[in-house]
Amino acid sequence: MSDLTIGYAAMLEQFDPQEVVGYTALAEQHGFSGCMAADHFQPWVPQQGNASFVWSVLAAVGERTAGDMGPGVTCPSFRFHPAIVAQAAATQEAMYPGRSWLGLGTGEALNEHIVPQYWPEAGERSLRMWEAIEVINKLFTASLEGKDVKHDGKYFKMESTRLWTMPEQAPPILVATAGPINAKKTGKFADGIITVGAPLEKIDGLFARFAEGAREAGKDPDTMPKVLQLHMSWAATDEEALQNALTEWPNGGMKFGKADIRSPHDFAAMAALVRPEDYEGRMIIDSDPDVHRAYIQKFVDLGFDRIYLHNVGRNQKEWIEVFGREVLPKLKR
Repeated sequence: MSDLTIGYAAMLEQFDPQEVVGYTALAEQHGFSGCMAADHFQPWVPQQGNASFVWSVLAAVGERTAGDMGPGVTCPSFRFHPAIVAQAAATQEAMYPGRSWLGLGTGEALNEHIVPQYWPEAGERSLRMWEAIEVINKLFTASLEGKDVKHDGKYFKMESTRLWTMPEQAPPILVATAGPINAKKTGKFADGIITVGAPLEKIDGLFARFAEGAREAGKDPDTMPKVLQLHMSWAATDEEALQNALTEWPNGGMKFGKADIRSPHDFAAMAALVRPEDYEGRMIIDSDPDVHRAYIQKFVDLGFDRIYLHNVGRNQKEWIEVFGREVLPKLKR
């Protein structure tokens, strides 16, 4: 992933699966490369209206496109046992060798608490994720060697088994984080980092901790994937771009942690309080493609080698065509 590529962030919360696959294929035709697909059991707000199963959609994307693909991100700790996540990722890579990656995160109650159980604090959710990654790596390593493996940990248990469908190489594990502690652990225990748009100085700090962890593990951070998901609102007019953001992506203007909110209806109630100024510093809302290009270029200059773009409006076709023509060719590594 050393060369710059700009991919399509497919929002399964907003579009039905056939639309998502079609838009991803269209994006590739217009110069985008690769797909990051959201793993949601519920949309953020009812207005978004969808939440299809990410692994089914990714398989269909694989048939229609030639770029990379991965869940951005899935949680291996609550809805799914990590062994199931490992099986899904191994199958995806076996079907599309060299094209898939596994994006993992600590989870959000919106998606994970549909299987009712105790919902832990953020620190415990992180510990669960790291143990889940240990289980997944055990399965990948043992399965490549044709051996069984078991696990008996604090949060997860697994009887002796292996992945019977295993690609020649395991898909890389990328961890989504916006905090310094997990950034360092990501460098040490994962293959790459995923984060979202934030002030450049904050991301620069994340990169420093990520590099520190990588070097402690004897890895070269400069060769490890640095992946960004970037939300934006583009439309033919500034007014339409703002209305799209307020209607379709009010969660982008919510300046607080969202991991403990369990219902799209609760999000909708909070969305009624979102004002245009709440998006400032969090998301570009503009009708000028060059304003978006300049913003994206800042993250390229910071060191991201793969950036997945999400236009929050329903105007996906127009946005893909405009950005494919006026933005992607002007981005420089």
